[in-house]
Amino acid sequence: MVKLILLLSLCTLGATNGATAGNATVPAIYILGDSLVDVGNNNHLLTTIKADFPHNGVDFAGGKPTGRFCNGRNAADFIAEKLGLASAPPYLSMRKISNSSEAFFNGINFASAGAGILDTTHSGECLSLNKQIEYLSTAYAAMVEQIGDRQTQEHLAKSIFTIIIGSNDIFDYVKSNGEATPQQFVGSLTSTLQGQLKRIYNIGARKFSFIGTGPVGCCPALRSQSKTGECKEVANLVSHLYNEEIIFLLHEMKSQFSDMNYSFFNTYIALLEIIQMPFNHGFTEVKAACCGIGDLNAKVACTPFSHYCSNRTSHIFWDYYHPTEATAGILTAEIFDGSAPHVYPINMRQLGAL
Repeated sequence: MVKLILLLSLCTLGATNGATAGNATVPAIYILGDSLVDVGNNNHLLTTIKADFPHNGVDFAGGKPTGRFCNGRNAADFIAEKLGLASAPPYLSMRKISNSSEAFFNGINFASAGAGILDTTHSGECLSLNKQIEYLSTAYAAMVEQIGDRQTQEHLAKSIFTIIIGSNDIFDYVKSNGEATPQQFVGSLTSTLQGQLKRIYNIGARKFSFIGTGPVGCCPALRSQSKTGECKEVANLVSHLYNEEIIFLLHEMKSQFSDMNYSFFNTYIALLEIIQMPFNHGFTEVKAACCGIGDLNAKVACTPFSHYCSNRTSHIFWDYYHPTEATAGILTAEIFDGSAPHVYPINMRQLGAL
């Protein structure tokens, strides 16, 4: 009984720390992924893939960089806010506090900039998805030690596991001009991912929110490779194929594990609509990054020496790879309350209510 009371109090703490306190629909959120949802894990790594310096964070609370590759909040923050939770802190920062195992019940962000499905993607520079799952397993063991296996399983089953991964693997494939065809590469990639998702399920996840890759060929970094600033079609093709395979993979997992539920967000379709009809969403700049140096502000990352635009809400992209806070907010609203073809078979609000 004492352990049950502890669990309930910890879950309540996580809910009341959120931006919409008291309205939490799930006890916690656990995030795995890359720089699109990294909230500071890479700050604790010896890596060149960092964002803990200006002008990143210029629109974040306090106007200071936090390790987010954005001018303000990223998707992880918006998702937590929608769920009525505090934004889950980076796992590597939590390991340094004495009561970290208790804090694990309120949610954890394992995401790491540069991460990929493949261990070879930015090897040694980030927490690969496999490493993130390893840390999730470690956190699970700590929670079991606190309240026991059954109650930890119940807690995780009610929580949402958000996964956004794959873009960096695609960037590496396009850059390497590998011998594998796009179809072969995607097949190999999703085969690896299948095993990883099953490991997350076996740890205790039952509610999966999988966020697909966007039209990565349209980011300023790849547009800048074209004299006309057009999207790199091969990158977009691989991203589209990857999303199609993820849809099939999640459907197969659901048929195998009846107690699993999922929501898939097709970022490719949703973001491409914004890029093709920017004025409908309040944007005036589609191609160039807000912060950077060179053509399309895409030759150098956003650094203290970079130029950055005065009106961040007019730009789709913050730097040469990442969206602005405004773009992240629009996409997250679709993740949470959207419908097919953007999100299916259910949205995140519906997933949380199950």
